[in-house]
Amino acid sequence: MRICIPALDENGIDAPLSNHFGSAPFFALYDTEAKQVSTVANDNSGHVHGACMPVGTLKEHKVDAILCKGMGSRALSLLASAGVKAYVVEAETVLAAIKELEAGRAREFTADLACQHGRH
Repeated sequence: MRICIPALDENGIDAPLSNHFGSAPFFALYDTEAKQVSTVANDNSGHVHGACMPVGTLKEHKVDAILCKGMGSRALSLLASAGVKAYVVEAETVLAAIKELEAGRAREFTADLACQHGRH
């Protein structure tokens, strides 16, 4: 499985998590089978609120799930329609988010948890 984790920099497993999925400057991509992390730039990080287009960016990387602190309802809906699961984590780093998922502490991201008008 390939998991996308929005990050603030390119430091892979040590990168701090972005507070919001769509505006993260980078995406850490974790391969659960290979236990490896790679990083790609989020070319859409400067979008206006509600105009995030995550599916196109992530589709080419064959992402199955997202681990994040926050995202808007439109992004959540687009991901769900593409078959990508989203989970909420409390972690501060990519490694901590992975450990949170592996420990079963990541919660499924539901519409009631979505950010509203830029508030998280």
